[in-house]
Amino acid sequence: MNAPFKPADAAATSFVRRHIGPSPRDIAAMLETVGAASLGALMAETLPSTIRQEAPLTLGRALSETEALAHMGQLAAQNLCFTSLIGQGYSGTILPAVIQRNILENPAWYTAYTPYQPEISQGRLEALFNFQTMICDLTGLDVANASLLDEATAAAEAMALAERTAQAKTKSKTKSDTKSFFVDHEVHPQTLAVLRTRAEPLGWTLIIGDPLVDLAQADVFGGILQYPGTSGAVRDLRPAIAALHGKGAIAIVAADLLALALLASPGELGADIAIGSAQRFGVPMGYGGPHAAYMAVRDALKRSLPGRIVGLSVDCRGMPAYRLALQTREQHIRREKATSNICTAQVLLAVIASMYAVYHGPEGLSQIARDVHRRTAVLAAGLRKLGFARACDAFFDSVTVDVGNQRDAIVARALAEKINLRLGEGTLGIALDETTTPEIVEAVWRAFGGRLAYAEVAATAHEALPSELKRTSRFLTHPVFHAHRSETEMLRYMRKLSDRDLALDRAMIPLGSCTMKLNATTEMIPLTWPQFATLHPFAPREQANGYHALFARLEQWLCQITGYDAISLQPNSGAQGEYAGLLAIRAYHASRGEAHRRVCLIPSSAHGTNPASAHMAGMDVVVVGCDARGDVDVDDLRAKADAHAKNLAAVMITYPSTHGVFEEHIGAICAIVHGHGGQVYLDGANLNAQVGLARPGDYGADVSHLNLHKTFCIPHGGGGPGMGPIGVRAHLAPFLPAHPATSQPAASQAEIDRGTAQAVGPVSAAPFGSASILTISYIYMLLMGGDGLTRATEVAILNANYVAARLDAHFPVLYRNAKGRVAHECIVDPRGLKQASGVTVDDIAKRLIDYGFHAPTMSFPVPGTLMIEPTESESKAELDRFCDAMIAIRREIAAIEGGRFTVEASPLRHAPHTVHDIADEGWARAYSRAEGCFPEKTSRTDKYWSPVGRVDNVHGDRNLVCACPPVTDYAQAAE
Repeated sequence: MNAPFKPADAAATSFVRRHIGPSPRDIAAMLETVGAASLGALMAETLPSTIRQEAPLTLGRALSETEALAHMGQLAAQNLCFTSLIGQGYSGTILPAVIQRNILENPAWYTAYTPYQPEISQGRLEALFNFQTMICDLTGLDVANASLLDEATAAAEAMALAERTAQAKTKSKTKSDTKSFFVDHEVHPQTLAVLRTRAEPLGWTLIIGDPLVDLAQADVFGGILQYPGTSGAVRDLRPAIAALHGKGAIAIVAADLLALALLASPGELGADIAIGSAQRFGVPMGYGGPHAAYMAVRDALKRSLPGRIVGLSVDCRGMPAYRLALQTREQHIRREKATSNICTAQVLLAVIASMYAVYHGPEGLSQIARDVHRRTAVLAAGLRKLGFARACDAFFDSVTVDVGNQRDAIVARALAEKINLRLGEGTLGIALDETTTPEIVEAVWRAFGGRLAYAEVAATAHEALPSELKRTSRFLTHPVFHAHRSETEMLRYMRKLSDRDLALDRAMIPLGSCTMKLNATTEMIPLTWPQFATLHPFAPREQANGYHALFARLEQWLCQITGYDAISLQPNSGAQGEYAGLLAIRAYHASRGEAHRRVCLIPSSAHGTNPASAHMAGMDVVVVGCDARGDVDVDDLRAKADAHAKNLAAVMITYPSTHGVFEEHIGAICAIVHGHGGQVYLDGANLNAQVGLARPGDYGADVSHLNLHKTFCIPHGGGGPGMGPIGVRAHLAPFLPAHPATSQPAASQAEIDRGTAQAVGPVSAAPFGSASILTISYIYMLLMGGDGLTRATEVAILNANYVAARLDAHFPVLYRNAKGRVAHECIVDPRGLKQASGVTVDDIAKRLIDYGFHAPTMSFPVPGTLMIEPTESESKAELDRFCDAMIAIRREIAAIEGGRFTVEASPLRHAPHTVHDIADEGWARAYSRAEGCFPEKTSRTDKYWSPVGRVDNVHGDRNLVCACPPVTDYAQAAE
């Protein structure tokens, strides 16, 4: 490792050099600062020798950007762009070009981080607030969250919410707590499969049937109803909802958002919860994702709502300001008692869906819905003329027809027309969308054996929406959905919002454990190519050969990088990966007749999703302490492993630790757990410190999730999308998640009941999760090659040690290894300064905004501290700018300590400063305007201005507002 870096060729050099921030000269200077003779010497002092991998990564020759795009073009050509009329919750859609160019393809939006610092996230928070308003209006419910991962997992989250509500009710009653949940036989198949996966570890039974017939005898805590049904049927669900309420159960409706432009809302039908997907609001299918799911609830359930909620509060001047509200990041507080393990959202996709609504407005959405329904009615009328009976008379955009033994012949003719239909037993389903043209309808008729003219059939076709279910209530009444009809106004609105945010395109985002690195433009380009963007996740496999070639090679590379034997690409977030990995461990134990192994050891320093995921997988969490150096207390681990030996299922450990150190005893930890029959789950959040240097599968781990949105360059997108595939050793491979849409079947309920199931059920709606964004990580690895990936890891570790070296005298570095080194991140400790001056970690974070920076991670894993991860993509100049800002803030703290002003009168407590401070008529503060608004060494020309002052979090939680006020409020205000 002491040899100088030698890339495969000159072409590769250009990209590796552009991805890695510091130049060779900078690296030499930084090594001198940290006191290391070379990168190799620094790695030797940072990683335990016992975990170092021997062979270098050999991923093939690194490609140039031009070569990589040419290669992606070859893969794309292997995907066939058929017209998929499969439906099942996925629809063709038209993404307005102004949104594609200025949101999806704009780094101001896709490089932003989760809006935990609200003052510098006002743009995306407003867009998410619009999303919530859109969902509340269309569903007719009171409170919506800022998106979930997909419709199937949103259904599972709603089921869990219903169970919690029922549990709370029964605590005050003598009635026994039922553990059964009703599932409409008309839910989408993938939703049913995910519900089965989620219910089984928790001991819940699913009752599947016709809600209008079978609910009467069912004793359930809740039920989910599909609206319209997966077959296309539009049914009046009010009797079923009333039946659920009569049992004291929660009524959940999975609703198609576009259909709700014409149909009575779930809230009007009496539903307690509505869930679904916003995919058809401008978000390409992408062979399964990413897409924004939604959940809305009546007001009484708002404090149990999983995921994130954007609320409206006020800033220090009393001006409106958005923020994340209520249970945001509750996992770190409630841990295994958290209502969900979901730590992320689909922010970028929710923003796109909200902008689609802003672009079209209620009139536009209604017209699209009417056009889709009209074409479906014409399609159905033509099929009737051809002698095919449909399953129901009332429908919105989908019909299912009985074709008997003609199915295969019809499918063959449809494929000849480049059309995919939904296959059933003697039936075919046809789902139309906004991309469907009269020519496509005529092609479907030809597949069914007839040649009809669209115009002639349309002349006599009638709509098929029940009059009693037609929507009469208004929606999207807020001015934002009416004010941006011209492209000029739309363009300016999106620009205005992006200008309010601080994303990676403006400055370093030094968040620990989040790995905010370069998302190179070349990596993003193929994402919107039709061959990747328009494929339906349930299209025939042979139409997605390019995707599957990419999957196979990506899995091979990830196996080589991690030392694991098999990879599942299905989990579409890190939390889903944790859950899938623990399910695999659980199924493995069950297959060996040891289903009683349910204890999961988790260090006290672990990310909150770890215990939450363990609870969801039916495990019992036992907390292991950490020692003074931040390492896992091996003696405590051994004692608890001994105490729970018969029931030990697993340990969950993050490596390097969340304290930013490679623990020397990782091998011993793995050996202790294995010696007691348990499995080692290694959280892959910090894999960016290991690629090319160490492989979890080699030093004792059995399974890891791999955050592709961290280590492998998928953008955070303001808090989502993400991907969290899992790698496993060979003995766990049979237990990777299956999917009903693939050749590998999910376990049946009977197999689960018998304990003979092998593969666990799906954890995501689509077989390969958010498949389209896998192209990003794939291109990143193409461009870097094995040597480049290794060099990236080394420089990430160098950058962290450089920051630690520069800041330690001013903000002590809390944890280091025995040789004084940190891994890829470090924790600095200002807690002593709070005691001496009153300055809090919040004050430092908000003051950094005045210097043009996003704050590091606050108070995790140690309350009152800052965790900094610079990544390999930040240059020495940017690292120095950040360190200079931190040191300048320390001098400001010294001024408080020296008595120049109190903390309440200091620039830190008033931060962030806004243009309102500059424009104040009077200035009565103890420091000058220049000190407050233009702190040391900040550029007046290029300064980022926070759009709001410090946000009042308490006010926002006490006065929860999470949707735009009704338009009548504006009228009253005007009067």
